[in-house]
Amino acid sequence: MSNLKTTCDALLAGITGGGPRVPGVVAMATDREGDIYSGAAGDRALGDGAMSEDTVFAIFSTTKAIAGTAALQCVEEGLLDLDAPASRYAPAIGKLQVIDGFDDAGQPRLRAPKRDITTRMLMLHTGGFGYDFFNETYKRLAEGHGQPSVVSARRAAIETPLLFDPGDRWEYGTNIDWVGQVVEGIRGKRLGAVMRERIFDPLEMEEIAFTRTAAMKARTATIHARGADGSLTPLADFALPDDPEIDMGGHGLYGTVPEYMKFIRMWLNDGAGRGGRVLKAETVDWAVKGALVPPQKVTMLPGVIPSLSNDAEFFPGLKKNWSYTFMVNDETAPTGRPAGAIGWAGLANSFYWIDRRNGIGGYWATQILPFADPVSFTGYMDFETAVYREAVAARAG
Repeated sequence: MSNLKTTCDALLAGITGGGPRVPGVVAMATDREGDIYSGAAGDRALGDGAMSEDTVFAIFSTTKAIAGTAALQCVEEGLLDLDAPASRYAPAIGKLQVIDGFDDAGQPRLRAPKRDITTRMLMLHTGGFGYDFFNETYKRLAEGHGQPSVVSARRAAIETPLLFDPGDRWEYGTNIDWVGQVVEGIRGKRLGAVMRERIFDPLEMEEIAFTRTAAMKARTATIHARGADGSLTPLADFALPDDPEIDMGGHGLYGTVPEYMKFIRMWLNDGAGRGGRVLKAETVDWAVKGALVPPQKVTMLPGVIPSLSNDAEFFPGLKKNWSYTFMVNDETAPTGRPAGAIGWAGLANSFYWIDRRNGIGGYWATQILPFADPVSFTGYMDFETAVYREAVAARAG
């Protein structure tokens, strides 16, 4: 793997030097047995040169797959019926109405949904929820009606109107935060405690949590804003809250990249980790398959709040699907990622993939807004491509 190390070390050095650049990055790749590459370069906060492999990141939506795993465990135990009303487990979701625009006074027009939201819909992002940085209606509710940002981790941030009748279409949003509430209703404890007991401890994942320890806080990377001219500005006061009102299964975790690699390896190893089994092999097998029913389909994410997100899409022009709870690419990607592989991303430009066919996966962590930062995303694509060229292709040869 010497070529992989040389190539990736050079990539990390290049993307954190010169301009435009990323402030700092941690990138790791793994096979089924263990890490095959790990590297860190640049800054935790602009100019400090402190980025290291044990840096703590706000991992945002790469939290989702972990919350989804907690729900799959409930399914395995016969405690969760994916097709029952989600309100059976999280009663508050049954009170939400569909928004049909705004009246002449600017007030939301609300009506009852045509059908119940199920946990299957939530896991597939067809429940009717969105995000204010990807949806104009939610943006208007935030700006004119006080709907709080999901970054606040407040309950009111997810108890929002539905954008459409449940099951009608795919839209990326707060669905997995509600999956977390379903899990809490079933287990009778906070989501973070469930994850610790049933996922983190069996996988020996220590430094990952909704609330950081003092040691984790001291090693947390600062989120930076990318200016129109490519410059970077540290956002010292922008952070996910410790001790949140609710544990946000959609985006709320802090963690290090080495800890997340253990989670990736669990999926590569049919649900097993070094410290124990997390999921049954048969659960993993069906959970990674795309489950959207046409005309439902994964679409481009329009960046309607430019400070938080650009327009974003993985592999434009290629068919994508959604599983429990990952994006699935239905065609081979330009990086070498094969059809059927899974992955996703976090708002501050963290990205991961899991390729069960080749037994390989990786994670690329930066802390930059807006999402789909062209510098970080291009670097990630180059990193993934290098892993396939230097590791997978070499192994096949």
